[in-house]
Amino acid sequence: MKKVLIINGPNLNMLGIREPGVYGNETLETVYQKIKNKAQALKAEVEFFQSNIEGEIINQIHGALGKFDGIVINPGAFTHYSYAIRDAISCVNIPVIEVHISNVHKREEFRHKSVTAPVCAGQICGLGTNGYLYALEELCNEQV
Repeated sequence: MKKVLIINGPNLNMLGIREPGVYGNETLETVYQKIKNKAQALKAEVEFFQSNIEGEIINQIHGALGKFDGIVINPGAFTHYSYAIRDAISCVNIPVIEVHISNVHKREEFRHKSVTAPVCAGQICGLGTNGYLYALEELCNEQV
């Protein structure tokens, strides 16, 4: 059974409230329930973590070593400037898929660059919260 850590960064605790035209009306709890249902169908185990604090996210990534088979991460705004999170991802030997609810490439210029994506196995963006499900499915695939 695959074990996958789902990490959400800053402001994702405000899903359903924050810019529903961009991020939709689902709450983070609703998203977590969808992921749990998908994990059950895939016979996988998932754990969830959300923080607005960069260091806490880094600690979770480090703590995943030897405990999880994969990580799905939505680094939020940290995507665009956190070399510390990038380094944390690159120093653990765990496949990581970066997820964004919105299509960051259709938004403000500063959102177009991800410093974390180059050290991830892949990136999914613009597919709403279903991106988490696709990432989980891919991590449960033996090819990753």
